[in-house]
Amino acid sequence: MNIIGIVCEYNPFHKGHAWQIEASREALGEDSVIVCAMSGDYVQRGEAAIFSKFARAEAACRCGADLVFELPLPWAISSAEGFARGAVSMLAGLGCNYLSFGSEHGSLDMLEQLACRLNRKNIIEEIKQLMDKEPRLSFAAARQQLLAGQLGEAAALMEKPNNILAVEYLKAIKQLNLSLRPFTLERRGSGHDQPGDGELRSASELRDMLRLGKDPSEHIPEAAMEVFRREMQQGRAALDADRWELALMSRLRMLRENSYLSLPDGGDGVGQRLYSAVKTASSLEEILKLTAARRIPLARVRRMCLCAALGVEKGLADGIPPYARLLAANERGRRYLRDIDNKTTIYVVTKPAHVKYLGPQVSNLFALGASAHDMFTLLYASQKDRFAGQDWKTGPKIV
Repeated sequence: MNIIGIVCEYNPFHKGHAWQIEASREALGEDSVIVCAMSGDYVQRGEAAIFSKFARAEAACRCGADLVFELPLPWAISSAEGFARGAVSMLAGLGCNYLSFGSEHGSLDMLEQLACRLNRKNIIEEIKQLMDKEPRLSFAAARQQLLAGQLGEAAALMEKPNNILAVEYLKAIKQLNLSLRPFTLERRGSGHDQPGDGELRSASELRDMLRLGKDPSEHIPEAAMEVFRREMQQGRAALDADRWELALMSRLRMLRENSYLSLPDGGDGVGQRLYSAVKTASSLEEILKLTAARRIPLARVRRMCLCAALGVEKGLADGIPPYARLLAANERGRRYLRDIDNKTTIYVVTKPAHVKYLGPQVSNLFALGASAHDMFTLLYASQKDRFAGQDWKTGPKIV
């Protein structure tokens, strides 16, 4: 029996995600266990998810996933490299022997060439030297130019977001010497952040549909849609952009300068630049515009804003996650859990109350995520569901 790991956000879960689970099982064995490392209430692009981690995990388990674990907050909102390293190492620690992921390329050959090249000891120094030589180049553009000179047409793969993550997964597997065998599927449906047609649509397009009050049920499996309908009917969806902006900016304005200087990616004056923007801007869009630059990507600034608001400091996402918190499971997943002790190398948290017995690192990380969930609930339309402390009281959903 194979244990297949999937790194995901499921924001929201849709038919493309269901297809990946089904295709992975078809290729690697119908009796395979699907274990997901999923971002919690906040995602890697530096935003709040549209539904809570508990609802998204439940939806996934109703549609083929067997176990959904939360990737702890510092890794979930880290750079692509930190996100991939945290998720892949967590899945390996949970006993997975395969890693399934989508990519625009759909084949491992060139992706592995890119990963090997980017794992070279002096690669970052070479990229920075090129940036010094050509000041117009951003880090990503310099990396692309360097790879094009070394690997030719393979470098063009790094222009696509799922290929970039795929390469980061492969890098992490090699760097950490993990016993995970990579398996990739060609991504189907509309591109990332692009409108499409047909049944398979991108998660970003579905989020837009939900925010506009349109019905996305044609593109979401019915079992998942039932969960999302329930959440929307009960006022537990983060659909109001104005409420999110107010919650985020109120936190940013209260922070002192030192908080910005100690942010992940806050070096080279970027933390100071963000602090100055917060003190003068009247909207989140203006903060992002004032801080971003050719060599300071917008996604980086979004993540920095989120890290500042949630108290995620530099260094928290170094290394690998020390625990995995179970969010949802089905019967096959529960059977695997009963036999998991001799397969795991990290703590498995099934009851929040047990965190206090796992040492200060786990306790502090869990508490950080719990306070972040308290902020997330402020985005609900339902006032009765905005109470604090829910993360400490909510166990995994068994479906």
